[in-house]
Amino acid sequence: MGAASPRAEALAQRLSGLSLPAGLPAARQAALARLSAMGLPNRRDEYWRYTDPASLTAVAAIPAGLYDASDETPLFDTVDRVKLVFTDGVFDAAASDDLHLAGVEISRLAEAGAGHWVEASYGALEAAGQTPVARPLAALNSAYASDGLLIHVTGRAAKPVSIIYNRGSTTSDVILHHVVRLGPDAELTLLESGPGAARMNQVLEVELAEGARFHHIRAQGRDPERRAATHIFARLAAKALFKSFTLTANGLLTRNEAVIEFAGDDAVAHVAGAAMGDGAFHHDDTVFITHGAERCESRQVFKKVLKHGAVGVFQGKILVKKGAQKTDGYQISQALLLDDDSQFLAKPELEIYADDVKCSHGSTSGAIDETALFYLRSRGVPKRAAQSLLILAFLADTIAEIDDAAIAEDIRARLEGWLERHDD
Repeated sequence: MGAASPRAEALAQRLSGLSLPAGLPAARQAALARLSAMGLPNRRDEYWRYTDPASLTAVAAIPAGLYDASDETPLFDTVDRVKLVFTDGVFDAAASDDLHLAGVEISRLAEAGAGHWVEASYGALEAAGQTPVARPLAALNSAYASDGLLIHVTGRAAKPVSIIYNRGSTTSDVILHHVVRLGPDAELTLLESGPGAARMNQVLEVELAEGARFHHIRAQGRDPERRAATHIFARLAAKALFKSFTLTANGLLTRNEAVIEFAGDDAVAHVAGAAMGDGAFHHDDTVFITHGAERCESRQVFKKVLKHGAVGVFQGKILVKKGAQKTDGYQISQALLLDDDSQFLAKPELEIYADDVKCSHGSTSGAIDETALFYLRSRGVPKRAAQSLLILAFLADTIAEIDDAAIAEDIRARLEGWLERHDD
């Protein structure tokens, strides 16, 4: 028998310390089979050429120092919400609110047994999202996720659901998987905040029935040494609305993937992100949107502010299938480089098989506009304040994707705070 390939050996080493949780055995075994067929990602893979996955696929998490954020009010603290807390990947019932919420059924993956509605949903969108691009870390997640939230919405949720990820260990290695299902005309706002772990692998699957509306706002914390790989898989039925915004500040390595499929006509999906990095910061947004129905609208709006050698990556694709007429697809990725050491790597793509569409993409990077800076300074605005104003104006298009005005204002305040702390 021949020797195992390096990819197979790497996978065997990664799985050596893991065991499949007891619940949902069929779905987990199917995910493990997908993972075994793919192997773990490496730099030779087309969609990992800009981001080294080695620390995300290593047997153990690299220790990450804890960060004291006690000087700042918790994000979303002024929002009337249902708080659900995970500390180092373990659900903290004492710190969480009651799971019951009008119009919403919430349970935990760790407690899902035979007959639970999630049996038909767990891993389904992740499996579909493996084509045409393999996403091995997501398959790893579906196989080995220890816990997560299962949210079934049949009406309009009375309050936003807020998932808070706390970290108390320097070596926490967390795999969480959330499944959200919205029925016809249902509506939910999902908030996520906190660093979560020294290394985190997370999957969020969102199934939207006809006319459903899903709002997602995520902040990935100020923890400077964390590493994370996140995945959103969403499928939209007719007239559904999906909106997701992510704020990333700090972190050594963050890879956020979004895989969205239009399965019904007249649906809308917006994905946006604002990232701010200083020094040892590598941030990767990888998005794949498939238009498989008529008259659907998609927007990808991603902007990054980078300094002192920080690296930003954007890989975004719009695939328009045959028959998906009247598609409106828009994609923009931009980076503001505050010095000569930082870099932005972009790979925008369009693949279109319908003839009546409106699709566009653009990607730019550059320094602060000196003319605009001179204009502000000539009117008495100090240089650093003027730079901050221009940076916030640069990021404004991403924040505009947040429908809730109060949450949008809170995000702006967090960005201002980051600029003040990194004012050098």
